[in-house]
This record gives sequence, structure tokens and C-alpha cells, in this order.
Amino acid sequence: MGASSSTEQNVSREQREVESLAASTGSISLLQNAFSKLADPQTNAIPLQSLQKCFSLNYKNKECEALKIPDCHLGLLDHLGPSMVDLFFVTDKGGVNWVEFVRGYLKCCGRMPVSALLKTLLRLFAAAGVKAGIPLKLEFEAIDDGDYKVSGLLLPIDVLMFLWMCWTMLWNSRTWRVLKEREYLYLPDISPLVLSAVVSCAEGGSGLELWDCDISSLGVQLPAGKFLTWMLTTVPNLTECFTQFVNARLQNFAISEQDVLESSNSSSREISPEKECSSYLLTCGRAWGISLTIRGTISEEILKPYFPSDGDAKDENLLYRSSLHGKGLNRFWSNIEGYLGPLLLLISATGDAQEDNTNIRKWIICALTHQGFENRDMFYGNSGTLYAICPVFHAFSPSGKERNFVYSHLHPTGRVYEPHPKPVGIAFGGTNGNERVYMDEDFAKATVRHHAIDKTYHHGPLFPNQGFLPVEALILEVEVWGLGGRKAREIQLSYKKREDLFTEQRRKVDLKTFASWEDSPEKMMMDIMADPNRVQREDR
Repeated sequence: MGASSSTEQNVSREQREVESLAASTGSISLLQNAFSKLADPQTNAIPLQSLQKCFSLNYKNKECEALKIPDCHLGLLDHLGPSMVDLFFVTDKGGVNWVEFVRGYLKCCGRMPVSALLKTLLRLFAAAGVKAGIPLKLEFEAIDDGDYKVSGLLLPIDVLMFLWMCWTMLWNSRTWRVLKEREYLYLPDISPLVLSAVVSCAEGGSGLELWDCDISSLGVQLPAGKFLTWMLTTVPNLTECFTQFVNARLQNFAISEQDVLESSNSSSREISPEKECSSYLLTCGRAWGISLTIRGTISEEILKPYFPSDGDAKDENLLYRSSLHGKGLNRFWSNIEGYLGPLLLLISATGDAQEDNTNIRKWIICALTHQGFENRDMFYGNSGTLYAICPVFHAFSPSGKERNFVYSHLHPTGRVYEPHPKPVGIAFGGTNGNERVYMDEDFAKATVRHHAIDKTYHHGPLFPNQGFLPVEALILEVEVWGLGGRKAREIQLSYKKREDLFTEQRRKVDLKTFASWEDSPEKMMMDIMADPNRVQREDR
């Protein structure tokens, strides 16, 4: 068999090359196991139908967070598996042999630039769209080394379906073996991501009414080249959805059917749409958008509540919510103090506090910090990112010019006179008195200033039509999510237990530590008040 013939003397040079490239990705054993399970022993090749079934999706029960699901989206997903095989795997009369199987895998998950992987995703989307009868206007021109030049136009509804296709692949890779109802698909509301692409790519996109915008009826056209640039700068982690899907599907088919059944029966979970469509500021779609901008454990942790798990990860990660724990810096501090891992703080606000305008809409911004909050009268931090979440998604990474990432200052505990007191509240970016985002100590107002005063984060508006003047908005809700995992949460709980123990010890009064009543200062003062003229003699 091809998977085992690499150790023989008659191995071709072509086979050695593709196996070497597959070994560099760390997936050679996975490919060997998958090929041995899928291949026909007589032809030593994978039948075309078996390979299509390996990558096919079959979702009949679909729920969406907010948007109406287009009818053509179901057909697009149905043609995903056959389109993958047609694009990346070369077949002969007997099917797909070992060399072509490995080569097809490298076209999907091999070591290549992010831009090449994004073009691969667009090619897959276009091929599945053609099979589903969707009139797409994307064109691909082959150039050297298997790279492609992308041209043409996309509509906002095309962007929505493309992003949903990527989410579906991620959902399938995370839930296929642990979800009881395998035909169930949950689609998040990703309107802010789509509008971000529209504003960045379309001519005149910034002039749209972004709060009440129906994506399905938008007729603006997005050049494919600009859309590719937007993906590279805004959601570079989108390629992980595709690579995780390919590896997960091969891994699922590489194991025996008995192992699949045992694994499904032992770890099956159910997901109710009501759990996902909650009133939290950090919804599934917003969490996915943030995860597409970062890599590593933080990206995994922010999405953990929206996939099946043994515990209620949502309640574990939520550290503070103003409507639940109470507004104000003191309530905020009592819930986040001692948490030393990455934190995500979200602010929902509306309008201008100085104006009486009923037409002003709600917006949501957030800040990601890679360390816990500290009570300091100056800016601190090593890294962080600002996000515009709603109604349009934008990420503002560090600029590298300054390091004023976070400011969090409480009232000093001691009664010390301060001739120039520092502001009490929470801020991100800018300088003291000129913060880019500032929340007062009561969590009643949020002040957002123009990006020109901030050299820490990249420039850009935090909500549509922000303008140059500072905006004082009314805060509706504040949330803080811990992204440091279970270990950071356990450290915080141990810290709180220790603080509670110290507080309890300070409340207790040990009478044995005091002297007798006759020698106490209180008795002396009472005697003086009773007879001020009496001479008090000190015994020596």
C-alpha cells in the first residue's frame, strides 16, 4: 500500500518529495491511517465517492443567532465535499492513489503563506457556489508555483455566505464527535464582520446607514483584491477553520467505526440555541470575530463556551457583569482582583450624554489585555488590542510607538492629600486626562476621544460617525471575561479565599492582648472628665 511503501527501495522520487513535505506538517501518520481506512485494498486507491463522503457536510437542522439564513446557503454546504475533491485531488480510473492523496492534502494544509491559503478558501467557495447554482463573479488565473490571481466582485451576501462556510467548517471540526445531533448547525450573527468588509472594500461604503443595514439587500460591490487584503489585515486566522476541518475529518475517518461510536456515546453533548442566543455582550458571532484576529490559547479560550464541553464554560469565564454584580469600580474590582491572565472588557453605550437625541444608536467596543488589572495611577501593560464590535467590527492592534495600554486606578485607601489627584476609573490608550477610552468610577459615562491623541493603538473610529470631538456616552452594560483558562481562575479563587481569611482575622478582637481596665487610656480620660481639677500622679 502507498502508505507503507515509502520504506521500500523502489519508492519514486515524487513520492519521497510529497511525503517529506507532509512530514514537515506533522501529519504523515494521520495521512497514512486515513489512507489505509479509505483505500480499496484491490486498487490501492481511495474511491472517489469515499473521499467525497469524507469531506461532505449534511446539516438539516440549522439555527441562526439573528440573521435570516439564505436558501442558497444550504445548497452551498451540500456541495462542499465534492468541490474539495474536484479542486485539490487528482483522480484516475481506480480513484485517488497515495501520492495524489498526499499532494491534495498539501494543497489544503501544506506550509504556504496566509494569502495563498485565503485564495484557496475563495476558490473552494467559488467552486461550491457554482455547483449550488449561485451566480458568483469571482475569477481565478493560475500563475507560477500553483498560486492564483483573484479578480472579480463580491456582494455583501456573498461575503456572509463565505464567512458562514468557514464557520461551518470550524463548527464541524469541534462538534462532529461530541454532539448527539450531528445534523444540527448553529450559525452566529456575523453582521459586524460583513459590514467591516463592506466599509473597507466598497466605494462609498462608509456612507451607509450601518445600524439598520439589511445585508441581503445591499447592492454594493466589493473588489476581490480588496476583500483579500481585508482578510489579511482583519481576520488572518480565518485559514485555521479550513485546516482544522480537513485534519478533523481525516482523523475521524482514520479511526475505526467502533471507536467513533464509543466516543460519541461517552462524550455526546446537546446544545440548545437558547444558550447561545443569550443577552451577553459577548455573543458567539462577536467572540468568533475576535478569535479570528489572534492565535494561540486565547483564541481557543474565547470560543470555548460556544462548543460542547463537560462544564459550563460560560459561567466560568464570566468574571464581571454590571447588571449582575452592580455598577461601579468597587464592584468591578471585587470580581476581577487577583485574576492574572488575559482579560476581555466589553462596554455597551449609547448616545452622547450632553445631547438629547433619541435617534442615537447603541454601540459596543472592547479591549483585550494580556494581563490582569492593577491599581496604579499611571498607564501600564505589555500588549493589548482595542476592538470596535458593533455595529461594525474593527481591530486596532498596538502601534509600537507608546505602551499606554491600560489604566485602572481606585481611590487611595489612606487619607493622603494629593495636590494633583489622578483620575479614578479605567482607560485604554492616550495619556492621563486625554485617554482614548475612559470609564468613570461609577460606570455611568464613557468618554471616547479621536484616535489622534493615542499613539498606543492603531488609528480608526471606534463607532460610526465618531467625529473629532470627544464623545461622552451613557454606559448600558460592562462585561469582563477571563481568558486565562482554568488555572488563572483557580489562582484567583485561592487569592480571594486568602483575602477573606485576612479580613475575618482583622474583625476578631482578642481581649487578652489588651491591658486591664485600670491601666487603660479610656479609664484615665473618663476620670479626667469626671473631675478635671483632681491631681493625677503617675506611679513610678
